[in-house]
Amino acid sequence: MPALKIRRNDQVKVIAGRDKGKIGKVLKIDPAKSRVVVENVMFIKRHTRPNPGKNIKGGIVEREMPIHISNVMLVCPSCHEPTRVGHSILTDGQRVRVCKECEATIDR
Repeated sequence: MPALKIRRNDQVKVIAGRDKGKIGKVLKIDPAKSRVVVENVMFIKRHTRPNPGKNIKGGIVEREMPIHISNVMLVCPSCHEPTRVGHSILTDGQRVRVCKECEATIDR
């Protein structure tokens, strides 16, 4: 499996789908299904039944659903634009992600 170009807590921009153009933070990644959950993107309304044993109130709950990883692009922290991501190896042997536009390292 190739290295993932998007990780948790990255800023991403949605480039396809009903929420196209929105920017949010990655909350969760499922590499097996190639899906990500992005903050404030792909909201659905879920009707839940009350369960007093688990302390769950019933009603309509809004929550984020996962979207495919190909529908988001990483926003570079230095140039603040959605960009493609490359990988580079530093002199100490550490592998880092690199912005293809401004060639700045993305990893901290």
